[in-house]
Amino acid sequence: MPLITSISGIRGTIGGREGQGLTPADILKFTSAFAQWVREDTGKETPLLILGRDARISGEMVNHLVCGTLQSCGIDIIDIGLTTTPTAEMAVGFHKADGGIIITASHNPKQWNALKLLNSKGEFLSAADGEKILVLAAKKDRRYAEVQNLGIFTSDESCIEKHIEKILELPLVDAEAIKTARFTVAIDAVNSTGGIAVPMLLEALGVNKVICLFCEPSGDFPHNPEPLPENINDLCQTVIKSKADVGFVVDPDVDRLAIVNQLGEPFGEEYTLVAVADYVLQYEPGNTASNLSSTQALKVITERHGGKYFASAVGEVNVVECMKENHAVIGGEGNGGVIYPALHYGRDALVGIALFLSYMARSKKNCAMLRDDYPTFYISKNKINFTPEMDIDVILKKLAEKYKNHPVSSIDGVKIHLDGEWVHLRKSNTEPIVRIYAESDMKAKADHLAMKILRDVDEIIKGDE
Repeated sequence: MPLITSISGIRGTIGGREGQGLTPADILKFTSAFAQWVREDTGKETPLLILGRDARISGEMVNHLVCGTLQSCGIDIIDIGLTTTPTAEMAVGFHKADGGIIITASHNPKQWNALKLLNSKGEFLSAADGEKILVLAAKKDRRYAEVQNLGIFTSDESCIEKHIEKILELPLVDAEAIKTARFTVAIDAVNSTGGIAVPMLLEALGVNKVICLFCEPSGDFPHNPEPLPENINDLCQTVIKSKADVGFVVDPDVDRLAIVNQLGEPFGEEYTLVAVADYVLQYEPGNTASNLSSTQALKVITERHGGKYFASAVGEVNVVECMKENHAVIGGEGNGGVIYPALHYGRDALVGIALFLSYMARSKKNCAMLRDDYPTFYISKNKINFTPEMDIDVILKKLAEKYKNHPVSSIDGVKIHLDGEWVHLRKSNTEPIVRIYAESDMKAKADHLAMKILRDVDEIIKGDE
């Protein structure tokens, strides 16, 4: 598998040949390029970076390589150890650091790992800054520090606690109401760092009983780590057997949140953000934002509260930019990624959990009742594996031309609006695939629309042969 470089970071499978996976040589190359960019961007001779990782089997090995490389570049490091992506983002602020690296491949299987790169705001790099790092990585003239100028290594294992303290300080996080509700909560942490952070959060919120499933941070994922309905059957069954009020499942780096209701049914990952936004907008009226592949239910809820909804290209950095430009009070991505600016500009499953439980407690509605408050839409998610000889941009351009009599957006790939339905095609930032998302008010209609577009793409490819 080749390395994948994007605004989502430097990602690849462990092992293989240099340039064809996340090998030690590739880790050194991209880490030193990032170090050079930080030094040039800050103008500091000895910048300070935060370093954290999820519980992947390869994480400790990659951590050693990154630490040694940064020190050899004259960069000081604060290693916060096993942590979550949102915690690492906040740690940049806690320590007034110049950036950070999170060693995680998010929802990818265990053979993958990645370097997620943060700027001095604790946010992912812009596309322009990411491109500068790729240019630096391609050069062969990197210089390393003399022995007296090597970077200094320190550690801080308190950042998850600090993160949780900041969550509890939020006015809309009502720990007293949660404690009074005496909730029973089941969690699936896919044997990664959610197994450390989520129980700590729930205890701090005063949850009456916590049932932990796969909470040992061993990196041995018990199922596909992407928190999709087909991957969380164990949690659904646990909620039923334990008579829990709600179940939460997070991905390995805890920036995505999916919910299971008290009946053991998936709430719908698209509706995590919708529900949290509905709660926030009741107290903080304003605008919202999500990416083009997220459900239109957020738009409906936003307008119900008198706000305006905005859509961005896919990618957390793009959503954050859109939120800032349009003064959104809440936003995120339909994959279960909640971004709440009152805490920080990053997808954060921990604050999502705290806000959702606060909503349940204050509203005195159970999880299924909350879901019934929202319009029902279904998204059909499909993909096309592409090969190097396929010119995806040309294919998407021809598809847009075919549907030119309908509203078409080219902000990110091609999104076509069709009388209350939509379909969005775009190249993935993390895998060699084209994602095809289609949404309608019925599952069969969404699937039919997706299949129709897949046939259109197939005809275009065959016509080019």
